[in-house]
Amino acid sequence: MDFDWTMALGSFLVAIVVGLTGMGGGALMTPMLVTFFNVSPLAAVSSDLVAAAVMKPVGSAVHYRQGTINMRLVGWLCAGSVPAAFSGVLVARAIGHGGDVEDVISKAMGAALLIAAAGLVLRGVMAARNRTDDPDGTPEITVRPVPTLLVGVVGGLVVGITSVGSGSLIIVALLALYPALKANQLVGTDLLQAVPLVFAAAVGHLMFGDFRMEVTAALLVGSIPGVYLGSKISSRAPGGLIRRALIIVLVASSLKMFGLGAVPIAWTLVLLTTAIVAAWLITRRAPAPAPDAPVLDGPALPSAPHH
Repeated sequence: MDFDWTMALGSFLVAIVVGLTGMGGGALMTPMLVTFFNVSPLAAVSSDLVAAAVMKPVGSAVHYRQGTINMRLVGWLCAGSVPAAFSGVLVARAIGHGGDVEDVISKAMGAALLIAAAGLVLRGVMAARNRTDDPDGTPEITVRPVPTLLVGVVGGLVVGITSVGSGSLIIVALLALYPALKANQLVGTDLLQAVPLVFAAAVGHLMFGDFRMEVTAALLVGSIPGVYLGSKISSRAPGGLIRRALIIVLVASSLKMFGLGAVPIAWTLVLLTTAIVAAWLITRRAPAPAPDAPVLDGPALPSAPHH
């Protein structure tokens, strides 16, 4: 099979988003393969995970040098996610063969994508409440081992079955558990914990999945420079804009995985885009106190004395 440069370009664009936000790898790459390049769902999951096993270390290395990784969190997440990711491959294999397993994987991917989109909305709301962070300080957090371990187990299982979740789901769960973590710390921690997680899932798919070398080669050619570029500029990225775009793409990909036609998907995206733009306009036009205005929150000025 000839090398597909269009697929490589698509993986380059997706990998930039991964480097910028820590999410969108499986959530965007796998649906892209299924939707635009007619790769079967199981082959897309297998090939994407093998490519991600090479791509993730590139982005995490950049963040490691910047010191934006919490190693204790990485350890507890990996303790749950690595065995669960390998088990997820066995679960996908046990579901069935041929059309049955492809249909189940498509539906599971659709559900995971919807959860990821909802998580991005939650992340935006929580980020808006925590804009007073000291940009130069590193917040101290207390690691909660049991919840963090469970996040790893659930995330690893979902990744092993669908290739979705190493960023889109786990980073949202981290934000919910540790709201004091800054955006670059969330991205860096998630990218590093995803290295052994994705590697375990990739080994499982190499053994029991439907790995396609030509697909993985095209993904690697585009994703390695893409994730490096995205990671380098992540501190300057317009996070809010990327998050809104990701929500739209995730919902579209999810609806496609559920088998909806082009017209319903198009109308859904029109309504979703309209709602996102309206919410953005409302938040931008929210009244703010003028810096030079006098403060009048004390008692009312006394009236003129009566004579």
